[in-house]
Amino acid sequence: MILPVVPDRALTELGRTEGGPETLGLLVRDQYTRRLLLLRAVLDAVEAADPGVCSADARARLREDWGLLEEADRVEPPVRRGGWGYEDGSGIAGVSRTGPWTGAGAAPADARAPGGRAVADPASATYGQVAETASGGGPGVAPGPGAYADPDGPGVYADPDGPGVYADPDVESAASNGDSRVGPRSVAYRAVGAPVSEGGGDVGPVSTTGAGRALAGVTLSPVRTQLLHPFVGPWARHCLRGLGAAAGPRAGRDGRELSRDLAYFGALAAVLAARAGVSYAVRLRARDGVLTLPSLGALRTSASGDVPVDVVHRRGILTLRRRGEKNIVVRLQGGGFGAWSEAAAWAPAYALPGLLPGSDPVPLDDLDPYRTARGGPQHHELSGPVALDDAERKRWLQSWSGIASVLRPGGEHRVTEAVALLRCLVPLSAPPGSTAGGRTTGSCSGTRREAFGALLSSTPPTPMTFAATLVHELQHTKLAALSDMLTLHHAGPQARYFAPWRPDPRPYDGLLQGTYSHLALADFFQRTALVTTHPAHRDSAWAQHARYREQVGAVLPALVGSGDLTAQGRRFVDQMVAVYERLAEHPAPRGQTARAEAYIRAARALWTQRHVPGE
Repeated sequence: MILPVVPDRALTELGRTEGGPETLGLLVRDQYTRRLLLLRAVLDAVEAADPGVCSADARARLREDWGLLEEADRVEPPVRRGGWGYEDGSGIAGVSRTGPWTGAGAAPADARAPGGRAVADPASATYGQVAETASGGGPGVAPGPGAYADPDGPGVYADPDGPGVYADPDVESAASNGDSRVGPRSVAYRAVGAPVSEGGGDVGPVSTTGAGRALAGVTLSPVRTQLLHPFVGPWARHCLRGLGAAAGPRAGRDGRELSRDLAYFGALAAVLAARAGVSYAVRLRARDGVLTLPSLGALRTSASGDVPVDVVHRRGILTLRRRGEKNIVVRLQGGGFGAWSEAAAWAPAYALPGLLPGSDPVPLDDLDPYRTARGGPQHHELSGPVALDDAERKRWLQSWSGIASVLRPGGEHRVTEAVALLRCLVPLSAPPGSTAGGRTTGSCSGTRREAFGALLSSTPPTPMTFAATLVHELQHTKLAALSDMLTLHHAGPQARYFAPWRPDPRPYDGLLQGTYSHLALADFFQRTALVTTHPAHRDSAWAQHARYREQVGAVLPALVGSGDLTAQGRRFVDQMVAVYERLAEHPAPRGQTARAEAYIRAARALWTQRHVPGE
C-alpha cells in the first residue's frame, strides 16, 4: 500500500496558514483519492448488501447507470493511458470495463468490513467542529479501539463569531459492527486510481486555471471531474449508511431512503452522458416533487412525492416527460455548466465567474439535495439552505466580483488557495436575529468535512466580508485535509478549553481548528492594513487584526503546552507560533490593541463565571 506522505516543507507552509501550489496539490490529490475510494466502497457495498436492503432491481439499475457513465467517459477519455483508473486503463475509479463489480477494480480488502461490506475512513467521516463526536475520533486524532465516527455526523465549521454545527438527526455508523475501519492515513493509492502523472509518479502542482483542472499533469474528462464534485462525498456516505442497514422495523424506511440516494446516481450519470453527447432514454425519479440534474438545474413537478420522469437526450437537448403533463424541453449550455428552458417548472443551475481570468466558474448551488447535511442545521445560530431569487443572486455576484483584488493585499497565497480549493458555494439564509429594519447585519458560513471543496455561506454583504469568509473557511478545509493524512495530536474529545470566539468550552482539536483560522485572519487583515491607503478601510483592517491576534494569543499557550502533540503536530504548532510572533513586528495602533485586550478580558471573565466551578 502506498501511503500519502506529507513533506516537511508542506507541513511548514501549512503551519504558517499558507500553502504553495505543490502543497495544495498534495491535499487535493489525497481528498480526490478518498472520494474515489468512497465511490468504490458504494459499488462494493451494493454487491454485498442483503437483498432485503438493496433489491436485485436496484442493483441492476445501478449497473445500468454505471454503464451509461462509462460510455460517456469513453467519448472523451483522459490523454494518459489509464487516467484515473489502473495502469492498465481499467476504468473510472479503478472499476473494470466489464462492470462495476468484476475484474481488477475491486476495492482494497482493508476498505471492507467483515462479510465484504465496505466502510468509510473514520478520519474523513468526522465532520463539523472537529473531534466533537462522542466516538473519540477526529481529524488529527487517533481513534480509540472500536470507535467509528458517524459518516453523516456534524457537518459545518462555524462562523468565527458564533457557534454552529450541522448534524444528521439519524446518526448511524456505516461500520457499527466492530472495529472495521480504514485509518486516517491508510488510503490505498493507485488501488482506486489515484491520480498519477504521465511519467507514473505523483501529479504535479495545482494549476491556477481553476478547481476543475486542479491537478496539473492529468487531463480529466468531464465525467471524472464531476465524480470529484464535493457533493459526491456526502451522497456516497448516505448510500453507505443505507447499505449497511440491518433488517428490522426500520428496514422499510431505510430502503426508501436508499432508493432515493441511488436514484441520484442515475441523474448524475444522465447529466454526464448528455454532456458527452451520448444519446439515451432513461427513467429518473423526482424526489419530493423535484428532479435535480446536478450542474444543469432542477425540474419541479406538479405532483408531490417521488414522481417518475422519463428523460430523453438527443444532440444537446433534453426532453423531460411526465405522464399527463406537457413535455419540458431543456437545452444544455456550453462550458459544462447550466441548462435553460422556457418552462417555468425548470430552475437552471447558476455559477459565478472564475476567481481569476481563465479559471473555472464557481457553482452557486441552491439545488443539490446533498448540499447540506440531512435534517438541516441544528444549531440556533446557524441558518439553513435557501433557494435564491434573482435579487439575491445579484447580491452574490456583486460581492464576488473583483474579490481577487480584495484577497490579494492580504497575501497572494490567499488567492492561490481559493483557486485551488474552492469548488462550489452553497447559499444559506440570513442567520437568525441578523435582520433588522429590512437590512441584514450578520452572516454565517461553514464547511463540511465530507464535502471537500464546498463552502456554505449566507449572502456576503460586502466583498471584504466575502474575502474574510474565504480566508477563514479555507483554513478549516486545509487543516481537515491535512489531518486526514497524518496525526497531529492524541488529545481526546473532552471540551474543556477556553476560546474567546466561543461561549462554550472547546475540545483540543476544536481549539486547534479555531486558532488556525483566526491566525490566518489576523495575518490577512494585518497585510491588508499595511498596504491600504483609504483611512477608514485601514482603520477597519487594523481593528480586525488586533481582535484576531489577541484571540490567538489568549489560547496559544494551551495549544503549545499540550503533551498530546505528535512530533509533526509540534512542528505544525511551532510554525503557528512563529507567525503569531511575526505579527508583532507591525503592531496595530494602541487604541485598537487596547480595545481588543479589553474584549478578551471580558470574554474570559464571562466564560470562567459560566464554566469554572466556584468562580
